[in-house]
Amino acid sequence: MTRTDGYLLDNRQAEAAERFEAFAALFDPTTFRHLEGFGIGSGWRCWEVGAGGTSVVSWLAKKVGPTGKVVATDIDTTCLTAAARPPVDVRVHDVSAQEPPGEGFDLVHARLVLVHVPDRERALRSMIKSLRPGGRLLLEDADPALQPLTCPDEYGPEQQLANRLRQGFRRLLADRGADLSYGRTLPRLLREAGLRQVAADAYFPLASPACAALESATIRQIRGQLVTAGLATDEEVDRHLANVATGTMDLATAPLISAWGRKA
Repeated sequence: MTRTDGYLLDNRQAEAAERFEAFAALFDPTTFRHLEGFGIGSGWRCWEVGAGGTSVVSWLAKKVGPTGKVVATDIDTTCLTAAARPPVDVRVHDVSAQEPPGEGFDLVHARLVLVHVPDRERALRSMIKSLRPGGRLLLEDADPALQPLTCPDEYGPEQQLANRLRQGFRRLLADRGADLSYGRTLPRLLREAGLRQVAADAYFPLASPACAALESATIRQIRGQLVTAGLATDEEVDRHLANVATGTMDLATAPLISAWGRKA
């Protein structure tokens, strides 16, 4: 991620840690299932791109053990401090603007990163370049345009307000260069980049407590931008947060599309 275009969800904001916890609850089982399928084990060298929080980094560290290595990078490593011990090497790095932090990796993984990166093509080339022959790449990104609603079952005014605020969030993302249809392109992009054995799937969480936690943290984090842009009023944001806090809304996230392949 890069702040050149004004990244909307800054890791230094108080709500960032809450969002990372929600992402871990929602998506770690899917991510770990794919990584287990690659046969990850002792001695592997891994690059976790745009790591953000620590859940995936810590899991990788346990899998690769003391003989392996996990390079965890982000433009802001504020939330990675707790993971910064061997075999984890935490580095400040912009995947869309800098050379990869090494080569010969057995695994490169990025989750919810490239959708926000302005130069996605360069970032993808960088990740593939860093792989050893036969190394694995796993990209996981959202596709908000594929499922744009917070409440797919829009049966009342609370759900209508939630969906209107989600539209505002999508507008803010698009204005900052996010590609809201990027997730669906991942299998094709991996094939066009020369990777072999490309496959993909999608996960669409609905009515999970973690969806509510993510929604609350996200709306609180972008509240100022929503109001400044005229996309919501303070009263509407307060009302929506109160609705979410009741625990009675069936909230959803955008589908997480996971695509993977092997370097020739």
